[in-house]
This record gives sequence, structure tokens and C-alpha cells, in this order.
Amino acid sequence: MFLSDFRKEFYDVIVNQFKYLVLINCGANLDLLETLQPDEDTVFYVCDTHRPIDIVNVYNDTQVKLLIKQDDDLGVPAYDDLFRDEEVKNSEDSGNESEGSEPSEKRRRFDEAALERRIDRRRQHREWEERRREILFEYEQYEYHGTSVCICSYLRLALYQHWSLYESMCNSSYTYSNLKLWSIQGLKRLQEFLADMGLPLKEVRQKFNSMDISLKENLQEMIEESATKFGMKDIRMQTFSVHFGFKNKFLASDVVYSAASLLENLEKDNGNENFIEALDSLSRSNPDKLQQGLELAKQQLRAIHQTVASCICTNLVISQGPFLYCYLQEGTPDVKIYSKPICLKLLCKHLLKCFVRSTKNKRCKVLPLVIAAPMDLQKGTVIVIGIPPETESSDKKNFFGKAFEKAAESTSSRTLHDHFDTSIIELKTEDRSKFLDALISLLT
Repeated sequence: MFLSDFRKEFYDVIVNQFKYLVLINCGANLDLLETLQPDEDTVFYVCDTHRPIDIVNVYNDTQVKLLIKQDDDLGVPAYDDLFRDEEVKNSEDSGNESEGSEPSEKRRRFDEAALERRIDRRRQHREWEERRREILFEYEQYEYHGTSVCICSYLRLALYQHWSLYESMCNSSYTYSNLKLWSIQGLKRLQEFLADMGLPLKEVRQKFNSMDISLKENLQEMIEESATKFGMKDIRMQTFSVHFGFKNKFLASDVVYSAASLLENLEKDNGNENFIEALDSLSRSNPDKLQQGLELAKQQLRAIHQTVASCICTNLVISQGPFLYCYLQEGTPDVKIYSKPICLKLLCKHLLKCFVRSTKNKRCKVLPLVIAAPMDLQKGTVIVIGIPPETESSDKKNFFGKAFEKAAESTSSRTLHDHFDTSIIELKTEDRSKFLDALISLLT
């Protein structure tokens, strides 16, 4: 939309119907009051990365509400450098008028000190105006964007821009499940997939940033073309990305992985500290913290897919009638990370997706999954999570929250329903068997 279209739309449609307007990706660098001349009770909410922000928008907080991050450095000049009080202006104007009128006897008699004060005020005003022009020129001379978020296409490969393509393919749920990478046959299919793309192993095994630029230019198209042949028709999708400077580009999923891994970081195992660190990672001024979270996320993804392979190859996923069930015993590699709900739920989703592709039992393909893992050995508790079936026809509604509650109530099992997600509970280890029996009976 052009500015003329925006102005026409405002006068023809909006002005008589709405008093509160939200402007997204436009309006910040325009003097909205001068451009649109709205009524005094019209209020604009502006969410826009165009910079610099017009000074009238900055200092008129009655009609213009800017939606910006607290740590954004706008570099806006001080109010007193840009605006002068009306009283000062009026006094100077009256001085100008008196000078232009015919001098009277009274005017001839005013003392030289008063004349000097008026001349000094006019000189100061000229200097202020000159300084104001310089400040505005310096502020407005460069057009730029703040922290910009844009839509882009991406590959359904976890953290691939911060990893190697090979590692990402081996640890992404989409490729791991579709190529069945827990098996020897699946690893062979991965080699065939890479060969079909024509990518040298040397390139795919090194960090993405170090890959040959000529390969990266058409990488998404190359992967998409080959992926279609291997049954992965939707490996390329749309997402949001953000740039922090020139080097740091992050996809929305990158930020989610990073924040989640920091939130459940076992190195500190302090909920409050981990929350603050996860929050810090979202700040533009702290890209190192975001990178730290990405490294933790890589470790988690490796552990998750190793566990998935172990569960499938050792038949740990069993059918309990109305649902599938998997219990991770103490001593399972990396079992400690599954004492945290986000990580365990990620494992649960990846495991179900892979199990559905590995089993020949048609009934099992449409069952939900319940998974349990040790939570606190000293307290003798396990964490239990349930997720809906992995089918296209499934409405993805999760009924386990209420089912867990009723199963615990009917067996007097000692549970703690302490999560916003009601399909996640904590359960006393010795109550696990009777709780499970009640859940089977309830859902049969």
C-alpha cells in the first residue's frame, strides 16, 4: 500500500467508523497527525520497525501509542531541543510586532538594556532554530529498520543454520521418522537421499555457515526436489525469522528450542535462575545467551533421538488396549533430562511419530501414547505425560488431563497436578501400577 492509498483509505473508510486504529509495519516514520489530521479522540497504536520514528509520534503519547521493546535504543533527541513553550514563542512574536509598528515616544524612551535583552532573545532563538535543524537532520538522515521480523521459507530441519546439515537431518523429527533413521536401512536411505541431492559429504558434515556459498544459494530447492522422491513432500514451509545485526539470523523455531533448553537446563537445576536465563535469551542485546541455548538444544535433540531408537529397537512401546505406553526406567541413558516436562513431551511426540512408522499393527497406528519417566528419586516420584494419536484424521484434542484426574481419584493415587498443561502430572512411583490399571479401565 502506498502513502496516498493509506491516506485515501483513512478518509474514505476509517475516519467515520473507528476511533482506535492499529498500524502494523507502517506509520512509525510518518507524522500521523499532520498526514491524516484525525479527530482529537482518535488513537493510533503503532507496531512498526521503520526507523527513525517521527518525533511527533514519540512525544504525542495521547494520540499515538508506540508498541516497541523496552530495550530499543531509538536515539530520539530531547524534547527541549525540538519544541519550545508557547509563552516563549508568543513573547518573541509580540517583540517582532512591536518592532514593525511605528515607534512612539514611549518606545523611544525604553532603556538600552531592554533592547539588548530582546536582541539577545532573538539571537538565542535563531541559534536554537539552527541547532534544531541540525539535530533533526542528524536524526532523520538515515532510514533503517529496528529489530525486523519477516516471513521466509525454511526447511523442517532442527537448527540447521546453526548445525551441520547431516546432524540436523539425523536429529530432526521430520527426517528421522520419514527415513526411519533408527534402523540400518534408514541410514542407508539417508545416504541415498544425500546422493540424490548431489551434495558432497564433506559439505553436509561441516557447519552450515562454512558450506560452499554456491551450494547454499539453491539449497532449499535442491533438498525439496529430492525430498519429494523420498516421500517428504512438505519439507519446506513458511516461518518467521529475525536478524540481530548482519551475522545473527534466527528462525522462530530456533528461538523456541533455545529458550526451552535454557528453561530446563540441568546444569543449574534452579527454576528461577533458568527462567531468567531463558528470558535473557530473548533479548536482542544478548545473542550469546541465545547461542548457549542452541548448544543445549542440540544436546537434547541428540539424546531424544538416541532414546527413540532405543525404545523402538528394544520394544519398550507396548499396547495397553486403549493407548500405547512406554516407561523409561532409572538407568536409561540421559534419563535425567526427561524429568523435565518440555523435554519429555518432545520425546513423547517424536517417539509416537516414529513408532507409527515402524509398526505394522494398524490399530497401534491410531492410538495415543502415555509415557512415564523418573522425576525425583528422593521423593520417589515419576512424571507422566499423555498425547493424542498421530493421525491426520485426529482432531488433536488431548483428553488425558481429565482421564488422569479420574484415574488418580478412583485409586487414591498420590498425584500432583501442578502444570498448566493438565496432561502432565507427577505420580508416586509405588502408585504407578494401580494408576495405570485404572486408566486402562477408564479408557476401554
